[in-house]
Amino acid sequence: METLHDLLVRRHSIRRYTDEAVSAEDVKTIIEAALLAPSSKSVRPWQFVLVDNKDDLMRLSECKAAGARPVAGCALAVVVCASPAKSDMYLEDMAIATAYMQLQATALGLGACWIQVRGRYAADGEDAENIVREILDIPDDVVVECILTVGHPDEVRRPVDTSKLLWEKVHAEKWQNPGE
Repeated sequence: METLHDLLVRRHSIRRYTDEAVSAEDVKTIIEAALLAPSSKSVRPWQFVLVDNKDDLMRLSECKAAGARPVAGCALAVVVCASPAKSDMYLEDMAIATAYMQLQATALGLGACWIQVRGRYAADGEDAENIVREILDIPDDVVVECILTVGHPDEVRRPVDTSKLLWEKVHAEKWQNPGE
């Protein structure tokens, strides 16, 4: 049985996918992982829009100037949203739910990639969130954090070399500047 540590070492952002569909059972398992994610005060402010229509995926892939191309080639996109009115910790809650989905996809042998939307812009300067909202009929009072692409990987990534982890980023008891 694979441990969580093994899964973390194996997980990478996957940006190229085969044409194979993601099974309904795998989609359910990935979304269940998001719904199991903790949230501040158990408010669960997030919402998830599942997209597998190729025309919509292509349109979503053009929501920002760079970095959204994997959306066009994935089998499934999960648009992660939340209402700021529901919780002051909505950003953190969306991030945790998205990370859970990424890990679940990896555990299922699928690939996933976080495509940031909030705070990003299309080539013409239009807000990427507004573009995604328009395509998917998302209300204006809902924040669109990201699009998680999911699919069968069409690339091979090596596990992380744990000997190269940045342990100098870890401080014991108090902050220590390098070289002290």
